[in-house]
Amino acid sequence: MPLSWNEIRARSLEFSREWADASSESADAKSFWDAFFRVFGLHRRRVAVFEKHVHAAGGDKGYVDLFWPGVLIAEHKSRGKNLDRAFGQAIDYFPGLKDEELPRYVIVSDFARFRVHDLDTGKDFSFSLDQLHANIQRLGFIAGYEQRVFREQDPVNARAAERLARIHDALHESGYTGHRLEVYLVRILFCLFAEDTGIFMPRGAFLEFIESCTREDGSDLGARLSELFDVLATPEQERLTARDERLLAFPYVNGKLFEEVLRIPAFDGRMRGLLIESCNLDWGQISPAIFGSLFQGILDAAVRRALGAHYTSEKNILKVIGPLFLDDLRAEFEHLKKRRSNDRESKLRAFHERLSQLQFFDPACGCGNFLVIAYRELRQLELELLQTLYRRDQQQLALNVVEQYVKVDVDQFHGLEIEEWPSQIARVAMWLMDHQMNVKVSQAFGDALVRIPLLKSANIVHANALQLDWGEVLPASRCSYLLGNPPFVGAKYMSPAQREDVKGVLEGVKNAGLLDYVASWYVKAARYQEHNPACLAAFVSTNSITQGEQVAVLWSWMLEQGVSIDFAHRTFAWSSEGRGRAAVHCVIVGFSMQERPTRRLFEYADPKGEPHEVQVREINPYLAAGPSIVLDNRRQPLCEVPPIGIGNKPIDGGNYLFSKEEMEAFIEREPGARRWFRRWVGSDEFIKGKQRWCLWLRDCPAHELRKMPQVMKRIEAVREFRLQSKSAPTQKLAQTPTRFHVENVPEGNFLIIPKVSSERRPYIPIGFMDSDTLCSDLVFIVPDATPYHLGVLSSTMHMAWVRAVCGRLESRYRYSAGIVYNNFPWPVDVSQRLRQRISAAAEAVLEARRAFPDASLADLYDPLTMPVELQRAHQALDAAVDSAYRERGGGRKWETEALRVGFLFDLHLSLSQAAPRGVEMG
Repeated sequence: MPLSWNEIRARSLEFSREWADASSESADAKSFWDAFFRVFGLHRRRVAVFEKHVHAAGGDKGYVDLFWPGVLIAEHKSRGKNLDRAFGQAIDYFPGLKDEELPRYVIVSDFARFRVHDLDTGKDFSFSLDQLHANIQRLGFIAGYEQRVFREQDPVNARAAERLARIHDALHESGYTGHRLEVYLVRILFCLFAEDTGIFMPRGAFLEFIESCTREDGSDLGARLSELFDVLATPEQERLTARDERLLAFPYVNGKLFEEVLRIPAFDGRMRGLLIESCNLDWGQISPAIFGSLFQGILDAAVRRALGAHYTSEKNILKVIGPLFLDDLRAEFEHLKKRRSNDRESKLRAFHERLSQLQFFDPACGCGNFLVIAYRELRQLELELLQTLYRRDQQQLALNVVEQYVKVDVDQFHGLEIEEWPSQIARVAMWLMDHQMNVKVSQAFGDALVRIPLLKSANIVHANALQLDWGEVLPASRCSYLLGNPPFVGAKYMSPAQREDVKGVLEGVKNAGLLDYVASWYVKAARYQEHNPACLAAFVSTNSITQGEQVAVLWSWMLEQGVSIDFAHRTFAWSSEGRGRAAVHCVIVGFSMQERPTRRLFEYADPKGEPHEVQVREINPYLAAGPSIVLDNRRQPLCEVPPIGIGNKPIDGGNYLFSKEEMEAFIEREPGARRWFRRWVGSDEFIKGKQRWCLWLRDCPAHELRKMPQVMKRIEAVREFRLQSKSAPTQKLAQTPTRFHVENVPEGNFLIIPKVSSERRPYIPIGFMDSDTLCSDLVFIVPDATPYHLGVLSSTMHMAWVRAVCGRLESRYRYSAGIVYNNFPWPVDVSQRLRQRISAAAEAVLEARRAFPDASLADLYDPLTMPVELQRAHQALDAAVDSAYRERGGGRKWETEALRVGFLFDLHLSLSQAAPRGVEMG
């Protein structure tokens, strides 16, 4: 298994510092490349050789500086030399290589710069040595990572959605609203698409009709469009023969799309211009998947937020459907293509028949993005299959009518949607995608495939997915795949109606009140799968359901039902099309009730970057490679370590808290208050070095308080603030306004752990505070802690645990007492010698920090500015802590974070099972 990206990035930074001054090819090149390979966890001797002898172009003898057969060739020059010449020299060696030795990548360097060329794609990129860390993912092939690139949305799609949104807005402003507007806009959408894809002939017929058959002021446009819609809903033989011949030239569409009689809207010249402007865009090149973006752009932002409507981009949909079904189907197809046996054709035909029997169900389909893209990919696979089967006789296939051979159809796709407007969009989007794929088939085989009139449609049901039995949409026994993007609404932000829906679904799930709205879809999916264990599911979700306290609530129940995780994308930044892009971080979880020998885990070194796939034996509910256990929100530590608590919570309306300048100004007015101020530290103050102060009056005698009028004003303000609260306990606190709601003031030194810390930092900054400092409830306090405890908590081992199980605020670490600290499996039976070594290493970390008195912890732990001295101190600490665990781990090293996390979960399981009765386990 390759090194984790966190480890590779850390090594790359160290490599860049170490080789910053190297310049001589003859003196340093070989050592440079040996060290370069170590960045990726490889020993260069195992894969590559120096000075490979080859016959270069022209027959001259030459020596390749570095050669990894089949992978890369590298040429190295002294600092400042011409890299173009180095690249040409590398290419000249190719004629002397055997076919199986030909590399994919060419890398040239002069110590200070790198240039990498991908011969397969023709793309190259360059970067300086000090930017190696920022480009490290591009070099993932060295470590064994395969970079998965997902297509981005064509920008023309966004323009199309915006055009249609403007038409919507204009109609809405004119008073044409509600259901009729939704249906009307869907009809216009269909006409725009049909105009450019051969449904309406000749191309441009719709635009010509508007321009030549309606007035420039738009006064008759509504009436003329209503005539057109009536024609499209009527079979040719039933039409009124006296109609305008230009109308009668349009085809019969059917499919109930134009069936309903609508009130005629009023247009003006500006609105007519908007429609003509939309016609001038090439809708034939637009993916029907953008219609979700259209809906998002039209809906009021507040309505969209209440619905939890976050529409998924094509890029993110491909992350779901690939590992859910498409990758396996494509692999099977490629295997069948390569068969040389007599039954090859029959196997391919059987595979084709199976494609036509697959059933797809999105129980929160919105505008149908998932169904549309899944249908497109399935039709594309079918097209390649048909081309394989009939490669030798494509002309004969066309003569026999290609329509007879196309088996995959829109009625294999099913959806549930609570809102009427997007459900209509979904149904039409599937028709449009069907036509796009029919055009592709027509182009491939030379026979026009046009499914007009519309006889089949996707089964899109307008209903509440949490109230309706999913089996009424598609019986579980027939369902092949469940997929989608259920609504994103936090547990605290659900509407009363949503809470009522969730209550019915989550009945029997302990502590269900902690769960976000999306969890209801997981529970309903598991109950649905019970009737068909062969059904596979995958949902896009907020990452909250795989972190923190929600994990135990949801996944304890899911595991009890026999569900296991087949694949997962760990936290990544959400991207969607259209107005009001969602600012959230998501995961993708694929799950089923089937056993699998391996699972697919997609990891992100950068939440905004591309994923890298790792094959693992098991994926646990934290989306880590480890046993499927869940962590209770424990009230006591699993191991014998000091208890953890929160800092002080004033509930004072800010009246007791001061900046340094505010405190000095207050003391100038009230000199007697000086002795009652204490340093106040929360996460920001601790990490970023900000100064804040607190007026601490708990021990101030009453007679002294009355001598300080400015202080008394603050006390009165606190009392009033508490009395105005709607919380009865807070109102009661008004009786003791000089006391805090929570007071935690240890007598001696104590450890401080920030509740929230950036995920960019290799370690959460942790440190000691003295008893004169007051801590806020934005940090955790560990009294009676020693340097040994600081050392273990500041180690890579503990950080691996944090990354796996802690909650997240967006993507930042949100440390917790009950889940993270109290469940952390500390080293067992550590010798006094090792304890002393860890303590000394922790003291060295503190000493390295003190060497930079003007730097904040944010400065010191930024991966780009972390001093070498501090980095080395942490490396020594990591080595000591690893040694403490290694005896329990069989003496092995943990070269990847996945291995560390797997070991920690195993250790947690062992310690939990070995705990004596009477010891609280959560």
